Amino acid sequence: MQGEVIGPGPYRATKLWNETIKLFRGGMPLRRHWANFRYYDSTFTGSEALDYLHELLRSNYNFGPEVTRYQTLQLLRKFFKAHVIEDVKGRHGTEDFEDNSHLYRFPTMSPLKSLPTRPLWRDSSDLPRLIRWDDYEELPLKENVAPQKSAVLTSDSWNKRHSVAIGDVHECKLIRRREVTSKQVDHIWKSMTVTHLQRVLGLKTLEGILNPVHVNGKHIVHNIFSVNKTGIVVLENKSEDMPYWVSSAMKCLANWPDGSDVKQPLYPGFERDVLRTVADYYQRLKEPLLTYHLYEVFVNILSLLQEQDKATEALQVSCLLLPPPNRRRLQLLLRLMDRVCHNPRLPPLNDTIATRTLMVQMFSHCVLGSPDDMDLDELLATKLVTFMMEHHNAVFQVNTRLRCQVEEHLSHLKRAQFRQTSHSSSAGQTAPFLTSFKINQHLLTLRALKQLSPSGFIDCSSHYLVPPPELWISAVHPESPWASWLHL
Repeated sequence: MQGEVIGPGPYRATKLWNETIKLFRGGMPLRRHWANFRYYDSTFTGSEALDYLHELLRSNYNFGPEVTRYQTLQLLRKFFKAHVIEDVKGRHGTEDFEDNSHLYRFPTMSPLKSLPTRPLWRDSSDLPRLIRWDDYEELPLKENVAPQKSAVLTSDSWNKRHSVAIGDVHECKLIRRREVTSKQVDHIWKSMTVTHLQRVLGLKTLEGILNPVHVNGKHIVHNIFSVNKTGIVVLENKSEDMPYWVSSAMKCLANWPDGSDVKQPLYPGFERDVLRTVADYYQRLKEPLLTYHLYEVFVNILSLLQEQDKATEALQVSCLLLPPPNRRRLQLLLRLMDRVCHNPRLPPLNDTIATRTLMVQMFSHCVLGSPDDMDLDELLATKLVTFMMEHHNAVFQVNTRLRCQVEEHLSHLKRAQFRQTSHSSSAGQTAPFLTSFKINQHLLTLRALKQLSPSGFIDCSSHYLVPPPELWISAVHPESPWASWLHL
């Protein structure tokens, strides 16, 4: 039974729990069993439940073939505790479920969870408004200095000086924007990053998935620009970094057997002790590396894993929201896991479990987890960590499209602008912007350009000579036909 594909949306983990229970109850074979000198109808053994549910989860799109038999056993123990199943004597409420011939049955009551109700978040108030074109201020005039004539242009004077038929152009005054502060830059990164994430997830709103209050623009900026040559985040406060002994253990294991700087003599099983040292550090962290606040975001990304490019893009954007210490620890951990799994010279780290399975099981709950201890956390974390480990190089690259969009927006805000003045407009009323000049490209002669400004003209590209940018480039609206010609 494949069941329903649970796509992105609020409370996806709860929906997956309910969907799994429906499939399990609807498909588990029931029959008569003999136990304790009597027959029990519509029952199943623990081993039968484990076999069926394991195959169900492995073939289900929402979980996948990475699910192990042990993880399935853990889930059945949670089912028994949550009264999804009970033994034939009606007992439940503990995790005393084993892979044996003990008999179980389904209770008559519905064990489905109700979706939680939370107060609405007001994204419009939490997310900063992007600075717009009309957030400007006029250029202050220097005292005792007459304004330059080139700062005010009229169509009559233009036509008389250059004999260029450009149509009726109202008087314009050169203005400039207020300085874009570092705080505003952080807010712009925050707003555009959250908007980009919403678009990648294909959602109309992030209500119930991400509270913008928990997004810090400073973290995004730091994660993008404060990195070393290998792309690993560099922390300003070294006290937030991992202890030296953990870093040394990770380097030793990642570069085994060549990169060990440990002065101790090696002994059989030394590499297992090193791994245990790293695992102890990560397992004692106060919260998962992906944080509790971003739990729903990453659970929703799981629904995109069949589309690798889209899932990678969503992870690129989401990982920018992490506090820099968390992002650094996660980068180093996933890189370690990947190197250990692909190192043929590393001895087996467990006698019964394959190295790849061991690494995922050992660290998955350190990466993803919910504050409410959701019953499917282990299965969801396994699937997410497996994907992130296999694609960690791409996941921690800064999304090119997002970066270009933000940088173009910031560049646009820093340009000087022309404000149109009209004699017919009432006092105190702001006139609309001059959106474009009706210019005949062929009539823009070299002589006319030289007369335009005392400072002459500058070379803005390899193809065109245009007036100084503070006078011309910002006067043309980016959506006008002249924007591409002036290389805006």
